[in-house]
Amino acid sequence: MVKQSIFGRMAQLAKANINSLLDQAENPQKMLDQMVRDYTNNIAEAESAVAQTIGNLRMLQDDYNEDLKNAQDWGTKALAASRKADEYRAKGDIVDAEKFDNLAKVALQRQMGSESEAKASAPSIASQVEVVDRLKHGLDQMKGKLNELTSKRNELVARSKTAAAQTQVHDALKSINIMDPTSEVGRFEEKIRREEAKVRGQQELAESSLDAQFNSLEDLGEQTEIEARLAALKSGGPAAAIGTGNGNGNGKPAGSVVEESDFDRL
Repeated sequence: MVKQSIFGRMAQLAKANINSLLDQAENPQKMLDQMVRDYTNNIAEAESAVAQTIGNLRMLQDDYNEDLKNAQDWGTKALAASRKADEYRAKGDIVDAEKFDNLAKVALQRQMGSESEAKASAPSIASQVEVVDRLKHGLDQMKGKLNELTSKRNELVARSKTAAAQTQVHDALKSINIMDPTSEVGRFEEKIRREEAKVRGQQELAESSLDAQFNSLEDLGEQTEIEARLAALKSGGPAAAIGTGNGNGNGKPAGSVVEESDFDRL
């Protein structure tokens, strides 16, 4: 009954569809760990049962072989006793002849008994051989399933660790996203951009100031040249001064303002 129960569990476990079971599991890794433990325990129990069954089979086979040997030995003894009886009968010794004939009969009877025992044990041996073969096959299937389970578990653990590592890296990358103005890197970049903008503004102001200074210098140079040319005109002849008079009625010295109509007076 125990062997049959073990054999039933072995057959059930060997036929289990691991992928289907994993698809239905809420926690595949936990289920795989439990299945590995169950298979390992059942394999150990099955190995013990198979070993015991094989031991029983070997005992039956030893008894069977011993019965065959005994049958052969008793047959040899029966033949020897029968020949001895014939020798005594040939000598006219009827008493010893009958004695060895009876001895041959006893040997033949025991030979038949050994043969009967061997014949009776043959079906049990054949049945045990079949059981052992089935148990061995089931045990091999269970070991194959255990290897499959172990590989699946190792693969799942490796994938889980890889996924966790990828998640960790992804989270780390998100935390240092340079496009995120709230991150330290984003704030630092914004500070640099402001400094760069400030420098550009200062450069533009400096360039505007220089342009103004150069324009002022150009105006001053032009005025100086005009004064020089006027002085040359004055020193060269009796040319009349433009806009002579006491004033123009606006509080400015005469000749400080020149109009186009003044050229008509030349």
